Amino acid sequence: MAFVKDMLRMWAHSWKRFISIAMITLLGVAVLTGIYAGCRDAFRSTDRFFDAQGLHDVQVLSTAGLSNGDIAALRKVNGVAKVQAERSQEVTFDLDGRKSATMQEIGTNGIDQPYLQEGRMPKKAGEIAVTRKFIRDSGKRIGSRLTVTPESASSDTSDTNDTNGADGTNETNGTDEAPSFPTKLTIVGVVLDPQNLSNPDGYSAMTSFRSTATTDYTFFAPSDGVTGTLYTSATLLVKGTAAESTFDESYENTVKQVTDRIDGTVKTDRQKARRQELLGAGNKKIVDARAEADKKFADAQSQIDANRQQFNQQVDQIVDMQASAAAAGAATNGANAGAAAAAGATTPQLDETTRETMRETIIAASPELTQAKQQLDQAQSQLNEQKASTEQTLKTKENELKTSIPQVRWYVQDRQSLGGFSALKSDLDSIQSLGNAFPIVFLLVAVMMSLTAMARMVEEDRSLIGTYVGLGYGRLAVASRYLLFALLACLIGGGLGLIAGFLGIPAFLLVVLQGMYVMPGLRLEYDWLYGSLGIALFVVGVLAATIYACVQEMRQTPASLLRPKAPRAGSRILLERIRPVWNRMGFLSKVTARNIFRFKSRLIMTVGGVAGCTALIVCGLAINDTVADLGIKQYRDIYQYDLMVVSDDSDASAMRTKVASDGRVTSSLDVRIESGDLTVAGSGDGDSGKAGSSGSESIQLVAVPEKHLSDLGEMVTLQPVSSGILGTSGVGKTGSLKLDDDGVIVAQSAASALGVKAGSKVRLTNGDGVQATAKVSAVNRNLIGSDVYVSETYYAKLFDSKDAKNTKNSKSSEDSEALTWNAMLAKLSGSDTSQTDYAESLEEDSSVMKAVSCAHMADSFKFDLMGAVVALIVALAGGLALVVLFTLANTNVSERVREMATLKVLGFFDREVHHYVNREMMILTVMGVILGLPLGRLVGGMLTMALNMPSLYFEVEVKPLSYVIAAVATMAFALLVQLFVNPVLDRIDPISSLKSVE
Repeated sequence: MAFVKDMLRMWAHSWKRFISIAMITLLGVAVLTGIYAGCRDAFRSTDRFFDAQGLHDVQVLSTAGLSNGDIAALRKVNGVAKVQAERSQEVTFDLDGRKSATMQEIGTNGIDQPYLQEGRMPKKAGEIAVTRKFIRDSGKRIGSRLTVTPESASSDTSDTNDTNGADGTNETNGTDEAPSFPTKLTIVGVVLDPQNLSNPDGYSAMTSFRSTATTDYTFFAPSDGVTGTLYTSATLLVKGTAAESTFDESYENTVKQVTDRIDGTVKTDRQKARRQELLGAGNKKIVDARAEADKKFADAQSQIDANRQQFNQQVDQIVDMQASAAAAGAATNGANAGAAAAAGATTPQLDETTRETMRETIIAASPELTQAKQQLDQAQSQLNEQKASTEQTLKTKENELKTSIPQVRWYVQDRQSLGGFSALKSDLDSIQSLGNAFPIVFLLVAVMMSLTAMARMVEEDRSLIGTYVGLGYGRLAVASRYLLFALLACLIGGGLGLIAGFLGIPAFLLVVLQGMYVMPGLRLEYDWLYGSLGIALFVVGVLAATIYACVQEMRQTPASLLRPKAPRAGSRILLERIRPVWNRMGFLSKVTARNIFRFKSRLIMTVGGVAGCTALIVCGLAINDTVADLGIKQYRDIYQYDLMVVSDDSDASAMRTKVASDGRVTSSLDVRIESGDLTVAGSGDGDSGKAGSSGSESIQLVAVPEKHLSDLGEMVTLQPVSSGILGTSGVGKTGSLKLDDDGVIVAQSAASALGVKAGSKVRLTNGDGVQATAKVSAVNRNLIGSDVYVSETYYAKLFDSKDAKNTKNSKSSEDSEALTWNAMLAKLSGSDTSQTDYAESLEEDSSVMKAVSCAHMADSFKFDLMGAVVALIVALAGGLALVVLFTLANTNVSERVREMATLKVLGFFDREVHHYVNREMMILTVMGVILGLPLGRLVGGMLTMALNMPSLYFEVEVKPLSYVIAAVATMAFALLVQLFVNPVLDRIDPISSLKSVE
C-alpha cells in the first residue's frame, strides 16, 4: 500500500509531464483519426445517397443516338443488372439574357432518380422539377411558369434524324425521332441532381477546372408528354456494386469488367450496325425520292404526250381536209361525173412524206399552230432537263452518302466522368492522403518528447529506485510506476483525441464540405477498430520510450542508484577552439554556449522537436501556396494560348470560319482533340514506367498537323521533366522539347500518377475506342489536366486498323481518311475580361461544342477544401509546437534546479535568472527553426507523391511569406512558453534545492 501511495504521490508531483504526454497523444490521435473519420463519413454518406437514388455505374452515349436495338444489346451484357434508356433535350429561355437548360426525362427504371428537397415530383406533361441553383438565380418558386424554346440542334442526334432509317434489330420500319419535350412548363418541385452534388448556396460554386456542365441548368420532367423514339443515353447498374463502396478500388474493378465487355463485344458491333441503319435510311430516302421523281416525270410525260396527240390530230384533220378538197377539184375538171362523185365520197390516201410535208406547211402557215408546237417542244425539253438533273443529283447523293454520314461513336463512361462525382472523390482522396502522412510526424515527435520527459522523471527518482530495488522490489514492479504513468497519460489523451478525432475534426471538415457539396443523410460515425488502433499506436510508441528510459537506469546496481549521479566530465566545445570569437564573448555567453553544446541529448531533443513542428507548419503552408499557384502556373505559364475551341467533326469548318470572322484571333493552331485513356500495365521490365506499376488515367489526346508541329511550342510551353528524389522533379529548358513522329509527349500530371517516364511504353485509347501501344518520347511539364500530344503521322500509325492498312490504296477505305481538325488553340487580343466574354459568346454558337478561356480558368481555379484542411493542420502543428516547447522548457528547468538555486544565492535577480534560462531556449528554438524551414520544404516535396490525384500534379511552391509565418509562429510559441516557465523559476527555493542529496 505504501508503494502505491508513493506512486500516486509521485504522479501528482509530475502532473506537468502527465499533461504534456496526454496533450501530445491527444493531438496525434486527433490528427490520425480526425481527417480519416471526416473523409470516411463523407464517403459513406454519399455512397448511401448514390445507392438510394440509383446513380448509374455506367453511361453509354452515342453521336447518332441510341435505338431500341442498342438498348437490347446492352441488356444482354454479362454483369448488367438494369438498363435505363434516357431522353433529353437542350432548350433555351430568357433569364437576364439567353440561358440554356437540359430537359431530362425522369427514368422509370430507378436509375439516376433526382432527390426531392421541396414540393413534389412532376407527374403530368408540362410539370418539371428544377435544381436549387435555378431557384436562386431566377428568383422563381414552386408554381411559377416558364416557357422554353428547343435548341436548333437540341441533341447530338439532330443532324442524323433526317436520315434515320429502319431499325433492323427490332424489326420496325418506322424512323427514329429525336426526343421532344413540352415547352410550356410549371415548376412543381426542387430537387438535387445525384450526378452533381455541388452546393449552389455555399461558398464554392464549383467554378473550378473540374466543372463539366454543358448547359446552365437541368430540368427534370416525367415521361408523360415526352415524344421521340431515339434515346440520348443509356444508364446501367452493375450487379454487385450496391454492396460495395463507390469509392473503393473493388467497385472500380467490378465496373471496369462490365465496361470492358461493352467495349469488347457490343460497342464496335452496334457502332457499325447503327451507321448501316443510317446508310440504309439514306439509301431508302434516295430510292423513295427516285421513285417519286420517276412518277412525277411519268405523269408529266403522259400529259405532254396527250397534248401532242391532240395537236397532231388537229393538224391531221386539216391535212385530210386539204387533201380531199384537192382531189375534188381534180375530178371536176375531168369528163366522168361519176368518178367525181366517187372521189368526193372518199379521202385520198397520202404517203408519209407527203403528209409530213403538208403538216409542216400547215403549221408554218398558222401562227396559232406554230406557237402550240413550240410550247409542246419546250415542255418536253424542260422535262428532259429535269430528268437529267434529278438523276445527277440522286447519283451525287448516293456517292456522298457515306462521307456525309460520319462514323458513329459510342462513349462508355463510368462515374468518374461525372464532374461532381470526380471532384468530390478527388477532394476527399487528397485530404485522406494528408491524413495518412501527417500523423507520422506527430508520432515521431510524441516518442521524442515522451523519451525526454520520462527519462528525466526516472532520473529524478534515481535514489528512490535504488531504495526500492534494495528493499527487494522487482525491477518490473518499480518500472511499472512509470509505465502505468505513461499508459494512463496516453489513454486519457488518446480518449480525448478520439472525441476530437471522431467528433470535432470531422464536424469541422463536414461543415467545409457542405459549403461545397450537398450530402443528404450525413452523419458522424465511430470506427472502433481504427480508433483503438490509433490509441494503440501512440501507446506502443510512448511505452517503448518509457521502457528504454527505465532500462537505462535500472540496469545499474542499487548501490550505484543510491549515490548521486556523477556530473558529466568537463570538455571543451568546438567554439572554444575558435579563439577570436571565444575571447570576445562575455562570461554568461560562454556559459550559455557550454550548456547548449555539452548536453547533446537535450540539444538533439529540443532542436529536433522544434524543427519537426516548424516543418509541419511550413509543409501546411507549402501545400496552400502550391494549390493557390496551380491555376496561374498552368493557364498563364504552361498554356500560352488564350482560347481553346472544340466542335463536332461535322461543324469543324463552320467553327473555324466563325472564329476567323470575329477578328479576335492573332494566331492559331488547328488540332484534333479526343477524350481517351492512357493505361500502364505492370510488367516489371522497365518499359512500362515503374516496375510493376499499373493504372489508367483519362486523358485529352491532342493530334497536331504534320506541317505545324513546330507551332505547338508557341501555344504550349514544352519543358521536359524528370522525376527526382522525395517527390522533386527536374525541369528542362523551355523550348528544348519537340514533338516528332517517334512517340507521344505525356503530361507530367498523368505521368506522375502512373509512373511513366521517357522511353516507357503505354497503351493509348483514342476517341473511337481504338487501342494502340505507343512510345513515350518525353514527359512535359503540366500541372492540371492530362494532355497527350501526338503528331498526325504517328496518330495514323497508331490507330490505323489492319483492314485500313490492307486497303490503303482503296479510295473506299473509310479508316484511311485524313483527320478532321475539330479544335483550335488561339491567342486573342484584348483584356482577360473580354477574352472570357468572347469564350462565353462562342459557346452560344451552334457550331461550337466547347470554348474555354485560359484567363477565366486561371482566375476561377479553386481548391477550397484543401485550404480549410491546411488551416486545420497548421493549427494542430502550432498546438504541437506549443506542447513540445512547454515540455522541453519544464524538463530543462527540472534538470537545473540546483544550478538556478546557485545563481540566486550568488545574487542573480529573478529577471536575470529568466534571461539566463530563456536565452538558451530561444537559441535552441532558433536552431530548430533554421533546421525546420528546409525540412518543411523537403516534407512538402514528399507529399507530392502522396497527393497523386486525377489530372493534377502538385509542383511544390513555398512563398517567402510562408517561411516568415512559420518562423514567427514558432518563436511566438517559445515566448508564450516563457510566460509559464518564469513563475516556476521564481518559486525555486535556494535553501531546499541546495541541500545534499545524500
